[in-house]
This record gives sequence, structure tokens and C-alpha cells, in this order.
Amino acid sequence: MNRINIAVDGYSGCGKSTLAKDVAESLGYIFIDSGAMFRGVTFYLLRQGINMADAKVIGASIKSLPLISFDENSNHLLLNGEDVESEIRNNQKVVSSVSLIAAVPAVREHLKSLQEDFISNKGVVMDGRDIGTVIMPDAELKVFVTASIEERVRRRLKQLLTQGENISADEVRENLVARDQADASRASAPLKKASDAVCIDTTNFTREGQLEAILALVRPLIDPEKYLPFIQ
Repeated sequence: MNRINIAVDGYSGCGKSTLAKDVAESLGYIFIDSGAMFRGVTFYLLRQGINMADAKVIGASIKSLPLISFDENSNHLLLNGEDVESEIRNNQKVVSSVSLIAAVPAVREHLKSLQEDFISNKGVVMDGRDIGTVIMPDAELKVFVTASIEERVRRRLKQLLTQGENISADEVRENLVARDQADASRASAPLKKASDAVCIDTTNFTREGQLEAILALVRPLIDPEKYLPFIQ
């Protein structure tokens, strides 16, 4: 059975991280949340009091960045072994600043080198915004996830309210639209669909339906003799 790498890209609030995590768990693969890595860098810089608008200072600060890793059981992001998952998900300063940090070339290059180490042995599902175009251009399967803005707002609002955040649907919509624009227009590795990616609109999909859709694409790639026996 073949081991492959799977790239999952898409906009915020489309459910790509949940989908990528489910696919990895189903296949026994490693799940890498690249967005969490950018959030971790953002949280570190905020904690250091770095000016989020000063790309030169940010680039210099990357040299002292703590070790970034993922807990093997919870998949929580660790900075020098410190679990910062709650901070990177719930701190609104992190949420509002991460697109600025992700646009800094020095940050992207630093994290790219870490991500390339993860994917070198195959068996990785990684989600983000430039995985299929920049980080894993040779991935055997590339998926680009979309959903209507209404559904994305609904999902993100539900998530934040469950976490105890006091936020409105309008604020969530404003944040998502701003992130879309920032991610798609940045000069360094902008968000875009890879030319050979399969586009999946998850607006009307259940979580189980999303997973099955991806597994239907994966199975012939990892076990062609079973699923494509007519190909010699």
C-alpha cells in the first residue's frame, strides 16, 4: 500500500482543519496544522512585545523563535514544550494579527523549512493556504476546500461562542472577509487553488460526508491494485 502526502488548502471557516484531521486519523497519517504554526509564531511575537507591523523586526526575531512541535496525543501546538493551544485559538490579538505575520517572507521561509521536515517521509496530511502551491507542490493529492460565506460565519460563530467568546455574527463576517483579502493578496505565497487540486464545496456536507468524499479520492492512490484493478 502506497503512502502519500495530502495537501488541504482553503479559506478560513471552511472546515479544512477538521477535515484534514479526520483524514489523517482515518489513514493513520500525521496531521500538520500549518495555521497553528503561524498562530504560534504570532503568539510568541505578541508575548515578546514585537510590533506586528514591522516586518524587519519580525524577521530578526524569527532567529530566536522557540522550538515548534505538536503533542503526539492531543496534536496541540507546543513552543519549547509549552502547550499554547488555548492561547493561539482564543486570544483575539492572535486571531487579528496572524495574517500580518503570515505575510512576512522571513516567517514563511522559516516555517516552510520546518514543514518540509515533516513531509519528507510521506504519510502527512497538512492544511493551510499555500500547501498545494508552495509547501507540498508534489503532493499526490491536493484538495481546495470552499464554503459559502454564510456557512463559514455560522460555523466560526458557533465555535467561538462555544469557547465563551462574546462576539457577533457581523464581527465574525468582518474578520473572515478581511483574512480572505489579506491571504489572497499578500505578495508572499498568496492563498490560491493549485491548478491540479480538487475543489470541494463543503457548504452542504456533513463532517462524515466531507471525510468520505476525500477518502474516495485517496483510496485509488494508496491501493491502486484493489480500487483500480483494470489499470495495468
